[in-house]
Amino acid sequence: MTILVNKDHLFDERYLDTIEMVEYENHNEEVLYIERETYEHFIQLQAHLRVDGIIIDIIDAYRSLEKQESIFLDFMKKYGLDYAEEMVAMPGTSEHHTGLAIDIVINKDGEWIEENKYLLNEQDIFSKIHRDLKYFGFIVRYPKGKQDITGYPYEPWHLRYIGKDAEKIGNLTLEEYLRETQ
Repeated sequence: MTILVNKDHLFDERYLDTIEMVEYENHNEEVLYIERETYEHFIQLQAHLRVDGIIIDIIDAYRSLEKQESIFLDFMKKYGLDYAEEMVAMPGTSEHHTGLAIDIVINKDGEWIEENKYLLNEQDIFSKIHRDLKYFGFIVRYPKGKQDITGYPYEPWHLRYIGKDAEKIGNLTLEEYLRETQ
């Protein structure tokens, strides 16, 4: 599960032939697609966090090339090309193409926090979520202070399923980990 997709490593659509996707209906009754093992481990993580009173759900998972293009173009129209390139992956460079990346949202006081700018205000909750991710095979894909390596600013909601290697990654980015192990 250590496939690398980023600005320098394009997604190969043939990868989709090698995995099994499942449907997941989130709290908004949206049907999302997610790689099966990623889904199974997310459900375990979700149940684990609920014991501590933390309620999470998936707001985004697999994205087709066409959906990624639409998101990128929307950002470009709203905020300009420079901002879009900083904040949104170009089609073919998004981890969401793999089905291994999920964006989570938090339910706080009975309300779903879904917008990134408000999620960034929930650092206490995210620190509790991030603390145990490795036990469920996940990492924070775009950690704080690593934009020069990942190409993206801190996104506490963007989780990436790695599997058993998640415990070995520690504070490294996926790029750093793969460089060290290859």
